[in-house]
Amino acid sequence: MTGRAQDGLLFLARLLLAAALLPTGIARALNVSGFAVTLAATGLPSPNAVATAAVIVQVFGPIALILGVLPRISGLALAAFAGAMAVLLHPFWQFAGPSAVAERTLLLADFGLAGGFLMYAMTGPGRWSWQGWRQGARAAGSPAKAPAKSNAAARGGQKPKRAAGRAPARAAA
Repeated sequence: MTGRAQDGLLFLARLLLAAALLPTGIARALNVSGFAVTLAATGLPSPNAVATAAVIVQVFGPIALILGVLPRISGLALAAFAGAMAVLLHPFWQFAGPSAVAERTLLLADFGLAGGFLMYAMTGPGRWSWQGWRQGARAAGSPAKAPAKSNAAARGGQKPKRAAGRAPARAAA
């Protein structure tokens, strides 16, 4: 796969992963107290603090994901968030029948998101990102390195010795 195609697919993957969290994060940011009530119903201690932290991760994490900022930190934080919220909000073992199937499906979908975030943390964002732009700008701004000294110059001008028993390579005519 060419570099441009790979960078384009990594960018598309980042957009799709962010699209899975950002709309819900914005909705929760507009009603943090309602989300805290949902968390309190699960028996979670300090639901207001957890809801606030979750909203921060769920809004700013996808933005960092889209831009490609701090991929290891943002990817790991989003994976931990998706896994923790999956277990807290979709306890399928407490349900029976179709409700249990629906909750299990949602739990596994959230675990799939966590896997995607882990892959992002490991592969990085690609060149179509803030990180890729910074690396490109750093490489373009750095002066060219001087060529390395040859082996003969490194040994004080002596010619390299030939291994015993080997004939010198001859140029093809």
